[in-house]
Amino acid sequence: MHKQFGARIGIFLLMKGVRMLTLLFAICLISFLLIKNSPIDPIQAYIGADMMKVGPEQREKIAAYWGLDQPVMVQFFNWGSALLSGDLGTSMIFRRPVSEIIGERFLNSLALMLTAWVLSGVIGFAMGVVSAMKKDTWIDRIIKWYCYTLASTPTFWMGLLMLIVFAVWLGRFPIGLGVPAGVLAGDVTIADRLQHLFLPAMTLSIVGVANVALHTRQKLIDVLASDYVLFARARGERGFMLFWRHGLRNVALPAITLQFAAFSELFGGAVLAEQVFSYPGLGQATVEAGLRGDVPLLLGLVLCSTLFVFIGNLLADLIYFIVDPRTREGRSL
Repeated sequence: MHKQFGARIGIFLLMKGVRMLTLLFAICLISFLLIKNSPIDPIQAYIGADMMKVGPEQREKIAAYWGLDQPVMVQFFNWGSALLSGDLGTSMIFRRPVSEIIGERFLNSLALMLTAWVLSGVIGFAMGVVSAMKKDTWIDRIIKWYCYTLASTPTFWMGLLMLIVFAVWLGRFPIGLGVPAGVLAGDVTIADRLQHLFLPAMTLSIVGVANVALHTRQKLIDVLASDYVLFARARGERGFMLFWRHGLRNVALPAITLQFAAFSELFGGAVLAEQVFSYPGLGQATVEAGLRGDVPLLLGLVLCSTLFVFIGNLLADLIYFIVDPRTREGRSL
């Protein structure tokens, strides 16, 4: 039995691995072609303000140095062959290896997204449970109004609102950046980083609770209307004990799965939040690379973000595959 289950897990992971490789190749190819057909001139973006001082011969040398004088598909396959050997290339903006830049920015983005992910999941789940247990009361109406409002609220707007209230009016938190300005890296404390992390993380958390809360509310309402819950009520079970014994197991798994599947939305929101707060993460680097035509950095960031989102979805599918026997019957996910 265990061998059969292990074989199914192996086939499941193998199929997911094939999907991941094909997805990475397709996204890299499409991103590369879009960049090459964009109106941004990478040579002009590389030179910057000194464009008028650079002649045609120097432009040709720069293009030859970065391989921009070769056909598009040749450039793509050169980049792909270097990638297979572990080289993501050199950033045209920062003049540094792409792997180093992603390594530095990834830690900042990971701290931001994990904090927002945990907070939005816990708060959203609690709000959904309270709303379902207090169905059709004023508490339920307030939570639903709050969630419907947040579901249509842009992340950048919420970030600007948080910035105005807590950083400008109240002056409780810094306006932006990931660390205090003018402080050496060795002198930055954990408290400084947490203070700069608070506003962007709260922005993502506040916006991200809506889907989990509404989904949990509806699931729990369906559970509370089931026959076995009605039987439990007849035996005298009420309130929190009723939810703990009969509701938690039925609504926790869908909520966790939905939260894992929301990685893509979380990453997209993090890009906007990082721009508003000038937070030095992957999102801000992606915008800079796209606007300035930094092909190696942008493709490296696309790979990293795709892997991040895919792993989140994979974890969600894997949880369902292991916990729910119905997904193992017949065709796997």
